[in-house]
Amino acid sequence: MTEHPMYADPAAEALNQALACVRVGPADFDLSAEVAALRAGDLGVGAVASFVGTVREWALSDGALASASAQGETERGQPVMELEHYPGMTERSIATLIVAARARFPSVRGVRVIHRVGPLALGDQIVLVAVSAAHRGEAFASCEFLMDWLKTQAPFWKKEISAEGGRWVDARQSDDQAAARWGRAPGHPPALPTGEGA
Repeated sequence: MTEHPMYADPAAEALNQALACVRVGPADFDLSAEVAALRAGDLGVGAVASFVGTVREWALSDGALASASAQGETERGQPVMELEHYPGMTERSIATLIVAARARFPSVRGVRVIHRVGPLALGDQIVLVAVSAAHRGEAFASCEFLMDWLKTQAPFWKKEISAEGGRWVDARQSDDQAAARWGRAPGHPPALPTGEGA
């Protein structure tokens, strides 16, 4: 039975459409294939902006790089990071960000967000945010908006792995500051007033 359009919930429909743009899992991705799929058949696309995040070296507590082991360089492909997520909740959280991006940047025509989870090695791709839009300014801004909020609002947990062992990584203040420039978090109620008379 098809729902009558008069009774359709536009917010639920927008969220369902956004969920179709999200993929979370261990599989790697191909940037060119994803961008081609985003543009396919849409002659209104004037720009595509993308961001690909990769696993990089980081400093250990003693100042050494995480890629260095006691015997020298780590073997290629050895995991140095593990990402976990909350299945279902993570995808819905990202979809909420996509809905907010589409509302904020009206020329956006398509979005693709892919986030990998599981063990990852140095140089592995972690995340893709790609946005097609009628104009380059909104493609760039929407891509940055999504990435800034993705870093702070999507429920992922990162564990760095080295010869010293593993450690769960806390959120960085710089990520919170980057997201704050866009205003209130998408999908969250406004902050309650504070001070006198509140």
